[in-house]
Order: sequence, then structure tokens, then C-alpha cells
Amino acid sequence: MFRFGTSLFVSILCFAGMSTTMAQSAGQPTDPQIAHIANTAGLIDIEAANQALRKSQNKDVKAFAEVMVRDHEAVNEQVLALLDKLKVMPEDNDTSKSLADAASVKRIERSTLSGAAFDKSYAENEVTYHQTVNSTLEKTLIPSAQNSELKSMLQTGLKLFKEHEKHAEKLVSELK
Repeated sequence: MFRFGTSLFVSILCFAGMSTTMAQSAGQPTDPQIAHIANTAGLIDIEAANQALRKSQNKDVKAFAEVMVRDHEAVNEQVLALLDKLKVMPEDNDTSKSLADAASVKRIERSTLSGAAFDKSYAENEVTYHQTVNSTLEKTLIPSAQNSELKSMLQTGLKLFKEHEKHAEKLVSELK
């Protein structure tokens, strides 16, 4: 299904760090940390999608990227509105930082690509990214969330992000 080239391998290693960082941190993440992780993950996907909108000429890639921007902006707005309602500030943490660092590497790597190579790299990264985010939501963030509204929001987000993963897998298969 996937061509396991250097790009995808680096992507897997970078985003696998998200789960590893979480497991190595002291205890479970707090709700403010979870909110920051969720917001950071959404911003990363928005940035990747915006890069695709600027660089890709493929209508399917552009359509997928538009969905990523729309959906992740909506989820981030909901998370931030909930935090505002609860009077809680998102708390930066090692997981958020490792996500941002890994995303920066991928964004720079994709910036050197164009055409079909860019499209394939973007789509493959979206599959890997959503697999990692979904796994972390299921195994760490949702079980650790203390606030019932935050937990519910994360569960709803997980359903949406699983659809993103399927959509990205379909896109990859079409780009072969």
C-alpha cells in the first residue's frame, strides 16, 4: 500500500515520538496539557493543509486539504471555547513541543518537493499523522481527560479524525 521511502520513515519516527513523549512524562497529562496537545495537533494539520493548498495542483489533494483546514479549525475553536468557558489556560508541554518540532521537519522536507512527489508525501504524511493522533487520543488523551466536556469533545474529534485517516488512505491509493 505505502512506499516506505525515507520521507514516510522519517514521518513515522517523528510522530511516534508523540506517544513516546507522553509515556515518558511524569503521570498522565492534565486537562490544560491535553487541550494544548489537541490544539497543537490541529494547528499542525492546518499548516500542512495550507502548504498543500499553496503547492499542489491536484484537485483531490486540494479538496482534502480544504477539509483538513475546515475541520481542524472548527475543532480547535471548540476546544479553545471550552477552555475559555472553564477559565483554563492551555499548558504547553513536552508532547506539544515534540509535535511542533516534528511537524516543522516535515514541512521543510515537503517544501523541497513539487508536483506528484509533493502530493504523495503530503497524503502519506496525513495517513501517518492521523494514525498517530488517533492512537494517542484513544490510549492517552481521552482516558486522561478529567473534565467530561473535554472528554466528550475529544471523543467526537476522534470519530472525525478516523474519517480523515480513511480519506487520506483513499487519497494515497489514488495517487499511486
